[in-house]
Amino acid sequence: MANSKSRIWELDALRGVCILCVIVVHFLFDLSFFGGFQLTLPAWYVFLQEYGGAIFVLLSGCCATLGTRSVRRGCIVFAAGMLITGVTYGMYRLGMSGADVVVKFGVLHLLGVCMILYPLFKKLPPAALASLGIIIAVTGFAIRGVVVPQHWLFPLGLVYEGFVSSDYFPLFPQLGYFFIGAAIGKTAYREKKTLLPGTFAALCDACCLLLLLVRQTVAVYLSSAPAHRLRASRAGPRSAKITASRKSSRRSCASAGAELSKKPVLF
Repeated sequence: MANSKSRIWELDALRGVCILCVIVVHFLFDLSFFGGFQLTLPAWYVFLQEYGGAIFVLLSGCCATLGTRSVRRGCIVFAAGMLITGVTYGMYRLGMSGADVVVKFGVLHLLGVCMILYPLFKKLPPAALASLGIIIAVTGFAIRGVVVPQHWLFPLGLVYEGFVSSDYFPLFPQLGYFFIGAAIGKTAYREKKTLLPGTFAALCDACCLLLLLVRQTVAVYLSSAPAHRLRASRAGPRSAKITASRKSSRRSCASAGAELSKKPVLF
């Protein structure tokens, strides 16, 4: 996939759409908090807000089967995640925001670890990989909300009392989505070719922006996430004016008020 003609463009387009959704969610949130707009949004917005990150992780697992140097790429992505952690922790220590702004294990940490672990499982047949992914995903839902005394188990989804993180993507269940995506990639793209041949030429111009966003995914996240979290944290406890056709469920990470971010974050 060295050039645009050899790339599996439909995967690039889907990943680009996910990145655009991140930008849209952040933009609409800012319109509500800082622009004073009263926005009523449909259920698809809530769906993207709640599950867009999981879809992106699944797509990333699918794409992991097509590339090489997974460990090297994973280390780079994880380092970018640690940079986000450092910046947000600095914002907290400098008094620019509360402790809830710190990203302790966000989407970049998750994807980095997934890419590093994938070579250990890449030789599994697709059915076994998908089964493992389902087991991990189900386990993640089963342990959601479980509070443990240890403070170092939160990357797995086991949180301690009072745990907060403005972006939180634990390995359980997210690693399961990654493995399911990898199983799809090994099955649907075992020839490492697009499933929609001949279509790219007609859609090339329309996909240019999406391809650019995909190639700069980490840069887009690095540039948008800290600023958005700072603006949202400075807004204080005021509730957003954005409403939807159904109530958005909040992801609780512990009892006694240990909630994840209440801001609309796609990933």
